[in-house]
Amino acid sequence: MIFEKEIEFKTLITKEQYEALVKEFNLKDNVYCQINHYFDTPDLKLHDEKIVLRIRQKGENYKLTKKVKSTVGNDESHILLTEEKAQSYIKNGFNADIIDLPLDVVKVAELTTYRTSTFYKHGKLFFDRSEYYGHIDYEIEYEAEHDDEGKHDFIAFMKQHEIEYKESPKKSVRAFEAKK
Repeated sequence: MIFEKEIEFKTLITKEQYEALVKEFNLKDNVYCQINHYFDTPDLKLHDEKIVLRIRQKGENYKLTKKVKSTVGNDESHILLTEEKAQSYIKNGFNADIIDLPLDVVKVAELTTYRTSTFYKHGKLFFDRSEYYGHIDYEIEYEAEHDDEGKHDFIAFMKQHEIEYKESPKKSVRAFEAKK
C-alpha cells in the first residue's frame, strides 16, 4: 500500500475560463481521460464520514484510493489493481478491508474527467472537464507540497486570472448528489 498526503485547492470555473486557461498554457493536445468509480456501503457510511473510496481508471491502469480528511489536506492510501480485479470490484463490489476499511462496499457513482496539467510555482495545476449523470462542469485544482504556500500560490493565480475563488465540493460529492 502507498501512503500520501494530498494538499489541494480547487474551484469551479466556467467553460470559457477553462478553455482560455487550456489555450493560455498550450495544453489542448495534452488532455487525458480518467474515470472515477466511487464505492460506499448501501447506506453511504463512508460518505457520511467524509471518506472517499474510489477506483480511478486511467487507460489500462487502475488504482484503488481511500481519501480521509486530515487536519491539513487529505491522507491517501493507494493500491494498484490489475484490470481483471478492478473490473470485478466495479461490477460486484468488494470487501474494503484490503485498504483498511472493514466494510463491504458497492459502486455508488461514477464521474469521467478530461484532465490536463502543468507545473506552477511550488505545485501542479490541473484543469478538469468532468461529466456525470447529464452534468458537465469545469474546475481548477492546485496540488501543493505545503498548505500555506499552496493556498497563497493558488489565490495569486486566481487573482491574476480574475477568477473568483470559492472552494468547490469534491468530485465524489458532486457525482453522488447528481445521481440522487
